[in-house]
Amino acid sequence: MMDNVIIRPTTLRQRSRSYESDEHERGACEWCEYALVITLATILLIGVSALTIFWVFYYREGYAWADDLPDKQFNLHPTLMVAGFITFSGFSVLLYRICRCFRRIYVKLLHAIFHALAFPCIVIGFLAVLDYHNKKGINNFYSLHSWIGFVAMGLFGLQYAVGFFSFLLLLICNKGTASFRASLVPVHAAFGILTFVLGVAACLTGLTEKAIFTLGSDVYATLPNEGIVINAIGMSVVAVAILVLYTVRGTGGYRLRKVAAQHPS
Repeated sequence: MMDNVIIRPTTLRQRSRSYESDEHERGACEWCEYALVITLATILLIGVSALTIFWVFYYREGYAWADDLPDKQFNLHPTLMVAGFITFSGFSVLLYRICRCFRRIYVKLLHAIFHALAFPCIVIGFLAVLDYHNKKGINNFYSLHSWIGFVAMGLFGLQYAVGFFSFLLLLICNKGTASFRASLVPVHAAFGILTFVLGVAACLTGLTEKAIFTLGSDVYATLPNEGIVINAIGMSVVAVAILVLYTVRGTGGYRLRKVAAQHPS
């Protein structure tokens, strides 16, 4: 009985330091699957932003923010939104799978940093397209794409504010807020995935809308070179979404969130 009393607190302290859980249950095949999915997701998260930048420079003449170059100003919108909603947000989700051996406070800080990088991208991207519409005399929030993006931005801002306050600032009073933070973990995780999915939907509808409006439905149907690049960006976004969601839900993400909920410090 005395041995059990001594060992149990030590075990709890060890589990509370990092996100390691059930490592001993993984076989060689599971580790290969884990490494493959993480590697593919990382390559695609970086690649989708790189492909968007290539598209803008090769077909859209680059970037600018000037009254006489509104089309170049618009180019900031797809690039920054893809970077914010897909690349940075995707990495912030994957951190809980990549940084398995880190102390949880370090993972939280990295998670907050990636969201902090995504935040100005989303804000500047939104302002760029809003100003572009005003300069061109185009109505704002006239399409499904714009409303999906608006909801995604609202959820992103709310998630960041709640997460920063609850999981970082409340660590000042660690023991007193432990139960509250534990109860908030599944809600925060669920809305984080929802925000990421809405960001993916906004990017896909926006790419389709841009392709049809710019190339025309008849021209786009013949798949010119630019249309192929736009479709490649869209397919990369879909692949990223599948891999990120599979990594979180399919390769043990539930177990990690369960441990975090039990030991939120």
